[in-house]
Amino acid sequence: MTLFLVRHGRPLPVAGVPAHLWSLDPTGFDAVWALRDELPARAAWFSSPEPKATETAQLLTDGQVGVIDELREHVRENTDWIDDFEAVVSAAFDAPGVAAYDGWEPLAACRDRVVPAVRRVLDVHHDQDVVLVGHGTAWTLVVAALSGQAPDLERWAALAMPDVIVVRVTSPGRP
Repeated sequence: MTLFLVRHGRPLPVAGVPAHLWSLDPTGFDAVWALRDELPARAAWFSSPEPKATETAQLLTDGQVGVIDELREHVRENTDWIDDFEAVVSAAFDAPGVAAYDGWEPLAACRDRVVPAVRRVLDVHHDQDVVLVGHGTAWTLVVAALSGQAPDLERWAALAMPDVIVVRVTSPGRP
């Protein structure tokens, strides 16, 4: 079985609106469509409930896509523009039990929500490929948990919008 973790396409930021409510930027649709050939059409498809994720999934497949609330991104309610966003996210990974920024959930809360949800999907769909459409930080946590390795922040920083991380799973919930 292969797990495809798709990071959503480029969002259209709206000042004063939290990122989890942003939609896709239509000028980035071509980049999303370009991923279609890299993903299996005959797979179990699921998405985060965030608009940018569900819209990405809709552009990637003509099939049904289940929405799983637990696949949402690391909650960041604050609408401040953060000049050094990468450094703040890095701080969140360094101390996952505390909020790295005002209005952010501790990264451990995201991990404790997303990883069990992904494991449940893998357990149920152990006999087929799985495509999950969601978010870079959440997928970084998932890959670390499934591999037993530390989160790869270099890979997180290099993720494009959209992008895909491919994980070969040899048994349910394990790479």
